Amino acid sequence: MKTEKELKRISKYITLLLRHKPEQEHLTMNKFGYVEVKELISHLKITNEELDFIVDTDNKTRFSYSDNKKDIRCNQGHSIDVDVQLTEIEPPDILYHGTAWKSVESIMKNGIEKRERLHVHLSSDLETAKKVGKRHGDVFIFHIDTKKMSEDGVKFYLSKNKVWLTDFINPKYIIK
Repeated sequence: MKTEKELKRISKYITLLLRHKPEQEHLTMNKFGYVEVKELISHLKITNEELDFIVDTDNKTRFSYSDNKKDIRCNQGHSIDVDVQLTEIEPPDILYHGTAWKSVESIMKNGIEKRERLHVHLSSDLETAKKVGKRHGDVFIFHIDTKKMSEDGVKFYLSKNKVWLTDFINPKYIIK
């Protein structure tokens, strides 16, 4: 088995492939974002056991297998058009969005946009929002009035790995 450091690097590469660039390894992805496990492990020269380790130890639960475990996909975060079969769900009253301080002024003016991704990502707890925001620089946490958004007809989804998703956050829903 490869070292944990090697598997961590492979995990990041799998995330890139399954969310954004399956063509980079000539992977065949279905409309639900799944690729065949045997195709993936063949292209990456890893074993089923190593892939299982990557899936089982991923701290963000990025990946999921199909029911028969023959296919794998990322749970959310895609920039390519796939249907990860999300179900609309009522959000809690407040959700959080972590970002960098440098983005605060733009967000207060233009809202939180999904940009190249399929959805805006929100967290149900401050700690997760802080971790997400730290990836972009000095962290700032927005508190979002998701109760009001929902009352106004905005749809929310909860991914398999517990990330809240929506299409756009209008600045009027940012709690000041």
